[in-house]
Amino acid sequence: MAGEQKAKAKMEQAKGKAKETVGRTVGNERMEAEGRADQAKGDARQAKEKTKDVFKH
Repeated sequence: MAGEQKAKAKMEQAKGKAKETVGRTVGNERMEAEGRADQAKGDARQAKEKTKDVFKH
């Protein structure tokens, strides 16, 4: 399960980065902001999983 969550976090980060880049390229500030939000969500999920790993060992 933890591996699945880590993969999901990486996917959210990548999706957010892509969305941010596209938004910046086409001049769409909303899309750019959504991309940053997706990245932050992925970062938070990844931090949570790392914290769980610390307490597991």
